[in-house]
Amino acid sequence: MARTPPPTPAAALERFLGAEGDPLPLMIGLVDALRPRPIHDIEAARRNYEDALRLLREREDLRIAVGTQLLRLFATRKLVTFFTDAGILPASGFFSELARRVLHRLLPDVPDESSMRDCIRLVYHHPDDHVWLSAMPPELSREFWSLLDLGHRPERAPLHKAAKEMLDAVQILSHRISAMGIEQELLRVYPDLDAFESPFLTQTNEAHRFVEAYRAGLADAEAPRYDAKQLLVLLDQCRDILRRARRTAAREGTSLRLTYLLYRLGQSLNRLETLARLLSARFEATPDETALASWAAFFRGAVRSETQRNSPGRHFSRMLSLLALRVTDNASRTGEHYITTDWAGYGQMWRSAMGAGFIIAFMALIKIYAAKLELAPLNQAFVYGMNYGLGFVLIHMLHFTIATKQPAMTAATIAATISESQTRADLNRLADLVVDVLRSQFAAILGNVCIAIPTAMAIGLGISHLAGKPFLDAAKAYHLLHDLDPIHSLAIPHAAIAGVCLFLAGLISGYFDNLAVYARVPARIARLGWLRGIAGPDRAARFAAWVGENLGGLSGNFFFGLMLGSVGTLGLLVGLPLDIRHIAFSSANFAYALVALDFALPWQEFVWGALGVALIGLTNLAVSFTLALWVALRARDIAFARKRELAALLWQRVAAAPARLFLPPPRRRAAAE
Repeated sequence: MARTPPPTPAAALERFLGAEGDPLPLMIGLVDALRPRPIHDIEAARRNYEDALRLLREREDLRIAVGTQLLRLFATRKLVTFFTDAGILPASGFFSELARRVLHRLLPDVPDESSMRDCIRLVYHHPDDHVWLSAMPPELSREFWSLLDLGHRPERAPLHKAAKEMLDAVQILSHRISAMGIEQELLRVYPDLDAFESPFLTQTNEAHRFVEAYRAGLADAEAPRYDAKQLLVLLDQCRDILRRARRTAAREGTSLRLTYLLYRLGQSLNRLETLARLLSARFEATPDETALASWAAFFRGAVRSETQRNSPGRHFSRMLSLLALRVTDNASRTGEHYITTDWAGYGQMWRSAMGAGFIIAFMALIKIYAAKLELAPLNQAFVYGMNYGLGFVLIHMLHFTIATKQPAMTAATIAATISESQTRADLNRLADLVVDVLRSQFAAILGNVCIAIPTAMAIGLGISHLAGKPFLDAAKAYHLLHDLDPIHSLAIPHAAIAGVCLFLAGLISGYFDNLAVYARVPARIARLGWLRGIAGPDRAARFAAWVGENLGGLSGNFFFGLMLGSVGTLGLLVGLPLDIRHIAFSSANFAYALVALDFALPWQEFVWGALGVALIGLTNLAVSFTLALWVALRARDIAFARKRELAALLWQRVAAAPARLFLPPPRRRAAAE
């Protein structure tokens, strides 16, 4: 059956003429006519909107009819929740709201047609209406309300009703703000609220005075004038405290609850200010223009937010992007230690990477022998996970470097630099940083591989010599080589899975760094009675400080090991060919296979193995870096538009000095020379 095409804007507007009854179907039909087909065709949406505005400009009867129906809609609907809640997070909390949105997708709510807020969702019923609404220029919305000129219509009752419900909304929002202003989570990051008179509390009294004076003015035109200037001053003070609390949270750690509270408090402050300015526009020098601009901006923003009210993805990304900012900030500070700019740092990077490669050769051997135990799947995963996790923790404690851990950290550093790149000089600094990151990554990879391979060969030869026979049979050796084959095995997809694990390990590391500060973990450890009794107060304090500095690194490395060890078992349980391939372990396995085969390997097999190791490393790095950079950019709400300029600067550097990608700049002579 053919679908009925939507009405044109002209046909939808014609239906308003002489219409009786509920105006809601007329509004639904008008928006259906404005909605583009397909929904992402912004130009079509703009043409539809401009066609409707052109008709309203040309025909007074249409302006009167549409205005009459809109006033009737306002008069017959409850407006308070629209003013107080549209586009504002509920008080239920992050997970409760996320569960509600997921449940709505499975079993949609029953809309209340007597509520303006629900009517908005009935009018803008397409799940992607926010796409074209967000792209519409604000001046089109202002012109629409200006053409209708509702403030000068003879029907005054709907406007008085709207003003009274807006005043109720002001009081409701004011009390909510005062309650959020004394939340323990906020006092924790801004304890001065307890010491001084809080503007979150004093604004309630001022809002009450403003509302009462305004109501008196509605009843009696001769009543004394009382605008919202003092209330707006107090709201600015509240917003200043909110900014300070956010800075403290960024410095001293945050939580999902605190992030949710600060975001909702900011939304409520903005909404209360919008309503106060809208109501007090009557006291401005140009009241009609001020009221029109305030109303158009408020209505546009509220409607756009309501169209996404039931989107789980929008809610999840909005909250977690704020929390991720703190996590990635920790990662960016850690990432600075993975970037070298001179020969001293470059040499240290090589040494630390070589140390990690040495340990990884032994970890790879343990993994090979652990596979022979033939344990139950979960027990096997536990053994693998402990091997990886404890080995990575040891590498961290010895200040060694695993090459593939760098991208998740350095990506956050690059994102932080991108957020500051405004001028040409900033862009040059970013280009230099990218070159430094590539060079540091090169040193770390070669440091891992160049030691892991000879160490594994030496271990394999030593065991074979002591045992008097190859320590691996040929079948196992060829199996190790097959796992590296980039064409005839799943080596590259498995390397991508390892890259995802690396990315998650970076987030885990940042999360625990945040937790150490937010939950005051070092101070709590230092107060443990049994630890102070065993080690003494001074040693306990030093240990606590060390845990605070390394909790993120230890946790990230340990959980990374658990992920690597359990992916294969997870694949076995769900019936999917899941596994991991990591460049350092792959290079060690390559060396063990060569020793087991007494180096009697066709050159084609050797080339495929070496190529597989290289591609596994490239995939590890590309996947983890891409995911980490994406999250870091989203957390800072950055849309980097200067990619071509950056690419040109990078090419200039590579063309002028290609060696800089692999070696630091030459040592500069001392100024005294």
